[in-house]
Amino acid sequence: MFYTRPLRMALALAVAAVLPAAAPSGRKLRIIGFGAHPDDNEIKMGGVAALWARQGHAVKFVSVTNGDIGHHQMAGGPLAQRRAAEVQRAAKILGIETEVLDIHDGELLPTLENRAKITRLIRQWKADLVFGPRTNDYHPDHRYTGVLVQDAAYMVTIPFYCSDTPALETNPVFFYYEDGFQKPAPFQPDIVVSIDKVLDIKLRALEQIESQFLDWWQRDQPIDLQNPQVRRATIEKLFLSRFAAPVQRYPDLLRAVYGEHAARIRHAEAFELCEYGSRPPVAELRKLFPIEASK
Repeated sequence: MFYTRPLRMALALAVAAVLPAAAPSGRKLRIIGFGAHPDDNEIKMGGVAALWARQGHAVKFVSVTNGDIGHHQMAGGPLAQRRAAEVQRAAKILGIETEVLDIHDGELLPTLENRAKITRLIRQWKADLVFGPRTNDYHPDHRYTGVLVQDAAYMVTIPFYCSDTPALETNPVFFYYEDGFQKPAPFQPDIVVSIDKVLDIKLRALEQIESQFLDWWQRDQPIDLQNPQVRRATIEKLFLSRFAAPVQRYPDLLRAVYGEHAARIRHAEAFELCEYGSRPPVAELRKLFPIEASK
């Protein structure tokens, strides 16, 4: 399709108006991540969150359910309280904020009430960037968290929807967390971020979520959870290869983002741009992420 020069300029200005200012402009970004359970966000984007926090950007994790059945020996209120305390400790290490919603683990549904709840949280945070899972996943809580975040991607800008919380004037940029599911479509990353500089921080944060990682690990082989070296070694066994996998999966994208420095990267996190919300061009997209800080 052919556009006249004035129309092309008008379109360019219109696109720029709906994009959040990139980090180099001096304005601090506001980032919010939604995970189904108290551990999902920390696994999927704990590294890039720590990098953003180091730069002074505001990051918040929201666990959409309270995780109150996600253990092999305990459940209910005591487990929900334990898991909430764990992610609070993790958030302190990462340098971010966190919140756990009072929705039972395994019972999340994409209701109008929950859609409004997610919409309000995005608005209250005045988010520039929003993260969440894709909607094809083995766990219904993961799937419906993805549905709710996608549903909010348009509604956050509608003034008379949830009018008790002011609508956002600018639609955030929405991203998907990485996953390995292939149907109906595989994950296709638009950005890969090195987390080598904050790998220790991310691992220490994950170590706080012991009900999910250390407790489950010792079901078959008991370990001394009071021993710092044993705790750390267990977390490394669980996660180091997982965090190295994006480097092996997406070498071309890594080189496109980091150039010659890509050869030295060992651990990374990957994200896919959602079709909903603002869609910045590649050059602007990369400015939103702490690429330089991770070199």
